[in-house]
Order: sequence, then structure tokens, then C-alpha cells
Amino acid sequence: MSSLKLCVAGATGRVGSGLVKTILQSKDLELTGAVSRSHAGKNLEGTNVRISGTVADALKTPADVLIDYTKADTVKNHALTAIKNRSSVVIGTSGLTDDDYKEIHDAALENHVGVLAAGNFAITAVLMMRFAEMAAKYVPYWEILDYSYEGKPDAPSGTSRELAYRLSKIQPPKSGYPIEKTIGAIESRGVTINDTQIHSIRLPGFVSSCEVIFGTAGEKLSIRHDSIDPLAPYIAGTLLAARKVKTFTGLRRGLDSVME
Repeated sequence: MSSLKLCVAGATGRVGSGLVKTILQSKDLELTGAVSRSHAGKNLEGTNVRISGTVADALKTPADVLIDYTKADTVKNHALTAIKNRSSVVIGTSGLTDDDYKEIHDAALENHVGVLAAGNFAITAVLMMRFAEMAAKYVPYWEILDYSYEGKPDAPSGTSRELAYRLSKIQPPKSGYPIEKTIGAIESRGVTINDTQIHSIRLPGFVSSCEVIFGTAGEKLSIRHDSIDPLAPYIAGTLLAARKVKTFTGLRRGLDSVME
């Protein structure tokens, strides 16, 4: 059985470097390309893989799957470039909108490849979203809090965006008072995404956390996911996605969409 050929965009970053190390140690995976604008032209340490400055250049060596852990302002173009090259894509980068996902989905269908995007590849984050979906069927009021480290450039996080999207498929949340009629600073009520209010907190001491608070008469329920390690929770989930993404066509959102 041939190895699954992978290209990693963001290969020298925090998650990307961890992925590279794990791929090199895996018997069923082969690293064929790496992308890092700041290290272009060099070889990845301990390998013969040359680091490219762009996805288009890296995919001159064919890859079955592009894994992207880069930045919000580049990930969509990376995904579309890979799709046009008939490579499947795993997106771990946050910052994409629903319109971005639709564009990627349409391109993937046209080129007969699969794309799997997840705001969070940690297994416990998947469980948090599943439990929140269950709660949303019975508790009609909720808001989301998104926590991350002080230097995270995009907001809200991919995890909170994905959670809001998934809850919107259950039912729209109720509101006790119209957001647009807020007296005072309307910004204090957060941003509305898929009918849900999301509040982003950026402070030292956080890695990545997402909490959804449900409320109804006389009671409330909080469901929260916390990443303590900035790397380990994401590696296994990302590589599971890479192994599954060629089994379907179009875009799927959420790791649990390919979990048995």
C-alpha cells in the first residue's frame, strides 16, 4: 500500500513543525512538500524536503493532501490553489467566513476533491460541540465566549465560529432584548455570527478556550473546552482528517464529520 503524500503549509510554525515531526515518524505518511515564506529555499531540518515560499511552488511535487496551518489572510488562496491542483485539503487555520467556505466547497465539487475544515481538531473540542448541539435543542438562549492568547491576530476564533454555525442548524437562539436597540456601546454585546453573540477575550494565560453558556428560566448551563497544551491536542486529529479527506468530495466542517 502506497503512502499518503502530504504537503504542510506553515511547516515551520508551532503546529506545523509538530505535524512534520509526526509525519516523518509515520509509516503510512510521506512528506512531499513544505511551505514557509520566512524559510523558503532551505531544506526542512533532517530531511531532503525543500521549503517553498508558496503553495503553488510546493505542489509542483504532487501531494495527495495539503494541510494548512498558516494565517487567516492566506488560507483561502492556499486552499483554492491546492484544489485546482486536484489535491485534497485539511484546513486548521481560523478566520474563514461562511462565504469563504461556500467558495471553497464549490471549487472542491468542481475539481472532485475533498476539503475538511475544523475550527479545532482536538477530540474534546469535538465533544464540546456535540454536547452544545444537544443542549440547543432544549435551551433556547445562549451566547459564546472565545478565549485565546494575547497575540492571536484573528477574532472570533475558528472554534467559536464553527460552534455558532453548528448551533444555527439546530435553531436560532432567542434574545431577551434586541441587540440593535442596545442602550450604550453596542460593541459590548459582542459580534453576531449565525444569529449567535460571540465575545472574544485575548489575554496572557490562555492557549485556546471556547465556552457556550445556555440560560433558561431559573437555571443555566456552561459547556467549555480548554486547550492546555498548544500542540498535542491538534496533531492526532489533523492527521486523522488527512487520512479521511480523500474519501469524499466537497467541503465538510468539523472533525466529527469523518469520525466513526
